[in-house]
Amino acid sequence: MSEEVSAGVPAGVRQVPHRAEAGTTTGPGSTSRGSTATRPDALLVLADGEVFEGEAIGALAAGGSPIVSGEAVFNTVLTGYQEVLTDPSYAGQIVAFTSTHIGNYGVNHTDEEAPVVHCRGIIVRDASSRFSNWRAQQSLDAYLADRGVPGITGIDTRRLTRHLRVAGSMPCAFGTASERDLHDAARAATTTEGLDLVTEVTTDAPYQRGDGPYRVVAYDFGIKETMLRLLGEMATITVVPAATSADEVLGMEPDGVFLSNGPGDPAAVSGASSTIAALLAAGSVPVFGICLGHQLLATALGGRTYKLPFGHHGGNHPVRNNSNGRVEITSQNHNFAVAEGSIGSADITHVNLNDGVIEGIRSRDVPAFSVQYHPEAGPGPHDARYLFDEFRELMDRVGPRSRKGRG
Repeated sequence: MSEEVSAGVPAGVRQVPHRAEAGTTTGPGSTSRGSTATRPDALLVLADGEVFEGEAIGALAAGGSPIVSGEAVFNTVLTGYQEVLTDPSYAGQIVAFTSTHIGNYGVNHTDEEAPVVHCRGIIVRDASSRFSNWRAQQSLDAYLADRGVPGITGIDTRRLTRHLRVAGSMPCAFGTASERDLHDAARAATTTEGLDLVTEVTTDAPYQRGDGPYRVVAYDFGIKETMLRLLGEMATITVVPAATSADEVLGMEPDGVFLSNGPGDPAAVSGASSTIAALLAAGSVPVFGICLGHQLLATALGGRTYKLPFGHHGGNHPVRNNSNGRVEITSQNHNFAVAEGSIGSADITHVNLNDGVIEGIRSRDVPAFSVQYHPEAGPGPHDARYLFDEFRELMDRVGPRSRKGRG
């Protein structure tokens, strides 16, 4: 690894212009302290032995653990890095951004999809040393350091992405430790297959959001803020832990039940499929699932899931709506999918045009439907937000009990 040595800067540390904290302004949303900060050299090592050189950022540069490990996945969004970082679906994973410049518009607390960062770390080509945006409150580097999130910049993300597309998502490790120690850590790390990561992200106790006229119970498998905001426009939402029983939910007399997104292997989420099957057996409560919720609904209907080679992670995936032939550009984040032909009692409503993966189902026997992608789009295009309207219309058609007598 190359070393740059200058006065007062030790060998093995690179000197780069760094984004300042709040200080002297140089323009709207931009500040500069006029000095340089150091970024220690770091390495990224994949479980199969591939090695990439880079520099430490975030908590890694701020003196955090010298080794970070997890499952490496790549995300193709051009913007929305803060929403990706705070998406609970990334628990257990290290996210590599394919877009070249990450951090150039800073971060703000409004765009967070959860109160904490759930991914184990980030990999970028160029972590911008300056940011400019009127909404920005902090630099990405400082945000990562404050939240205890390690990162590595200077990585050849094109080479990394091409490798993961061929070899598939795999464990990795990065940090300031030796290459041997990082390789050992990568080989010891696990993928998300067989892991119930929902227990790490679900709420500990029920809480309420929204003030709409419908009454919706939302299962928190790793729910995102944008989902709550859109649901809250039409419903009063009771968000419940993932382990909440069907009897408890039915006892709340909801107009509908929402199954959220979440991390990990759907086959490993303890009790979720049987709980959803019990809700479906009631036959009177509409059910709408997104992402992990889609997979869990499919298994409750008798379907099977499998792991994709490198998953779908990005904001530009084309999906065909089979009911009208229209193509939607969608936001996606999942490693698992529903096996074609495994659900005899449901129609396939949406299909991914890149690889033919099932992107949506609708039960023929009970009022339940789901999509694999993210219609709430946090981040991403809004082509599929009509699905929230379809959920409302379904609640209207199937006896909205909680609205009786409310005018």
